[in-house]
Amino acid sequence: MSEQQEIITMPRIGDQAPDFKAMTTTGPMQFSEHIKGSWTIFFSHPADFTPVCTTEMSGFALDQKFFDEHNTKLVGLSIDSIHSHIAWVNNVKKNTGVLFEFPIVADIDMKVSKLYGMLQPGESETAAVRAVFFIDPNGKIRLIMYYPLNVGRNMDEIKRSLIALQTADKHKVAMPLNWTPGEKVIVPPPKTVAEMQEREASEYEMVDFYLAKKDI
Repeated sequence: MSEQQEIITMPRIGDQAPDFKAMTTTGPMQFSEHIKGSWTIFFSHPADFTPVCTTEMSGFALDQKFFDEHNTKLVGLSIDSIHSHIAWVNNVKKNTGVLFEFPIVADIDMKVSKLYGMLQPGESETAAVRAVFFIDPNGKIRLIMYYPLNVGRNMDEIKRSLIALQTADKHKVAMPLNWTPGEKVIVPPPKTVAEMQEREASEYEMVDFYLAKKDI
């Protein structure tokens, strides 16, 4: 590795979300304080005044009520100045009627993007990829999604993943393939012979002793 190459930090699932202080479209933010006690979806977009990003940010804005109802804060970011952010917010509101009420971090020096591994030189050295970090009320990263510059995110999957994480925590269960709210969940496998026998006598939907489902 040359002296000019930088080591890219890539936060992992289970890590505490790296803290930072930054200016946003709603004012100064200390990230750890802003997200304390709630779920947070922290997401980056490549640049203001770009088409795919406009559709994505509008999607988050239009689903603001859903995220509010699920105790989830939204925080956006791109490698643009606060002036660019404000102008873009105003432009989108003027042209579409959609207002981005959630904070958008100004990261012109790319410090936050690098802290979260959002800046990936193989894709671009000046624009953040489309990263999505799901952070729980304890500040722990629970799920990470990365998309390239030219592929927009799937809002249905983001909402499904959030509900799955919250449901798993509340009921101490796991989710099977393609799980959606209302479907059966997976009960953790037994750890003792006694638990196995107890499970076999239960009303769970039994595929085998290690794979059992139930309604919640």
